[in-house]
Amino acid sequence: MSHNFTNRLIKESSPYLLQHAHNPVNWYPWGDEALQKAKAENKVILVSIGYAACHWCHVMEKESFENEAVAKQMNENFINIKIDREERPDLDHIYMDAVQAMTGSGGWPLNVFLTPEAKPFYGGTYFPPVNAYNRASWTETLQGITKAWNERKNEIESQAENLLAHIQQSNNFGNIATPAANDNLFTKENCKLIAENILKQADTVWGGFGKAPKFPQTFTIQYLFQYHYFTGDAAALDQALLSLNKMLEGGIYDHVGGGFSRYSTDAEWLAPHFEKMLYDNALLLNILCDAYQITKQKKYERAIREIIDFAVRELSDTAGGFYAALDADSEGEEGKFYVWSKAEIQQILGLDADVFCEFYDITEKGNWEGKNILRILKTIEIFAAEKGLAEADLESKFKNCLQKLLTQRSKRIRPITDDKILLGWNALMITALCKAAAALGDENYRGLAETTMDFIVKALKKNNDSFECFHTYKQGIAKYPAFLDDYAYLIQACIKLQEITSNIKYLDFGKEITQFVIDNFMDEATGYFFFTHKNQQDIILRKKEVYDGATPSGNSIMAENLYYLSVVFDNAVWRQIADKITNALAPAILRHPTSFAIWASLLLKYTFGINELVVVGNNFPALRNELLLKYLPEVILQTGTGGNSNFPMLKGKNPGNETLIYWCRQYSCNAPVNSVEKLMRQMKAGIKIET
Repeated sequence: MSHNFTNRLIKESSPYLLQHAHNPVNWYPWGDEALQKAKAENKVILVSIGYAACHWCHVMEKESFENEAVAKQMNENFINIKIDREERPDLDHIYMDAVQAMTGSGGWPLNVFLTPEAKPFYGGTYFPPVNAYNRASWTETLQGITKAWNERKNEIESQAENLLAHIQQSNNFGNIATPAANDNLFTKENCKLIAENILKQADTVWGGFGKAPKFPQTFTIQYLFQYHYFTGDAAALDQALLSLNKMLEGGIYDHVGGGFSRYSTDAEWLAPHFEKMLYDNALLLNILCDAYQITKQKKYERAIREIIDFAVRELSDTAGGFYAALDADSEGEEGKFYVWSKAEIQQILGLDADVFCEFYDITEKGNWEGKNILRILKTIEIFAAEKGLAEADLESKFKNCLQKLLTQRSKRIRPITDDKILLGWNALMITALCKAAAALGDENYRGLAETTMDFIVKALKKNNDSFECFHTYKQGIAKYPAFLDDYAYLIQACIKLQEITSNIKYLDFGKEITQFVIDNFMDEATGYFFFTHKNQQDIILRKKEVYDGATPSGNSIMAENLYYLSVVFDNAVWRQIADKITNALAPAILRHPTSFAIWASLLLKYTFGINELVVVGNNFPALRNELLLKYLPEVILQTGTGGNSNFPMLKGKNPGNETLIYWCRQYSCNAPVNSVEKLMRQMKAGIKIET
């Protein structure tokens, strides 16, 4: 018997909220109406947080939120609020912290019970419909909470106060008085210690770090690349490349359509949860560009191009910008869109099927739940040699086969696209496109990076007089104030765009946003930045995030931005903020480098020093582009036709008819050279210069 229920989520734009708009649960979006109603009726608030591509969120919806009897219980006793964690990461951070403090673990769906004042007192992740997995059932949980609220309200309220105090307390890092520059933390020994601590966790067979489930840990790989660059350490480079190679060969990578899933459920990178997120693919592009610049291996170039093709084909909005994600499920089944039976492959590929199936691990019985996820168990070099075939012929055959599979797959019912456009994730993609444009010398990627930035500024900046931005955009409507991460990633994208275009408007824009962030997000006492704007009203506390998790922490990217821009604009105050917040975290960075890997990379730059490179003269674009092909992770780059007194690095550098490259440290420059080759020789000879 079907009922046509509709709740208030029908007016929302988030695909995740719209998925729940026809549940019999009387869901509200987060906002005044629900929060006031909870106070007026003195009811417990249930906040349920997830996102559109989340597999277990769908499971709990089917089992519990679509069940009328369960919905009746929820509607009678609770004010029920649904939140898309990608629209409101601020709320997700607060309530995730609460659940982690209470239960020791977190994840999505996140279900948290709050007092009418929105203070959390109980919660968990997935709750089954009946007792299972050592978890109480959802209905039992609802009954228990209702009974407790009716009988022990005061106890619950004081529990909520204590929990809130605990969360607030854990937010107080950096308040300890730290010396302005405790230089003994920025040592080569400490950089080595970080590398050793990372390599202790390395899986030396399958790549990556730690045990299943395995996440790409892009920032950790980035650190190893940079550490190798500064020290020549071979083990660091080997583990970084092994990790990338095994991911590219595994099922976490979509061999047919390009792009990575979020993580692997096993140690071998075979079976992902199949959701594909914009931010993951942007972050993986960054380190693939590093790998390509370091090794010049064709497979990295191919992966870079395939991922960008995937993003343009499946995630780009016709108006501009990139969508957030693709769902893991289609037709109610996880991974259905991506997996194959051997019979299907044989039918599509005919005579080429046998060699293709052998290479991509496709069998009758399947390698995952009776179906096949494409993966590579032997490199094409080894496979071709064993078969006595020419590698180039085999590559071209497989390319052709994969194209046929892509054509066939595009006829399947697609997973749902989460078609909201998030400022921060788009900024990460712009940075990745800049790196791809640089590493591959590709003008198309340069153009795509610029048009994406133009769209973002047009769609998500509030107005011309202010540097305030919105967090999310869909079909002409931008909403929610942008968060620290949005601004930090946007400044980073401005820096990268200036490097590949030489257009100083990006630096000026980045400078203005940086000042805006300092004015509205900074905690004066510590120098760290809050996640939310000082004027945001609808949260119970302002949090500061410093962990580099699935995405980089806004604070670590701000530290990098401030360090870079302090040189570009000769701004000593910005440099002091970067010094202070990096310094205060250094002990944590040394102990837990995989949780602070962006910070760790900054520590490397502090230790080994930053090089300022200036290219000036009429032929600057050619020399700039040649320079951009190189892996130079410690460089601040400015280029143009000649001197510009607004920028200390460019000031007074008028090369006449020549085009020259200056290598400087703290604005003190070596004799200029007229070719990238000469510069590289100069830097190689002098890279160990201590200033």
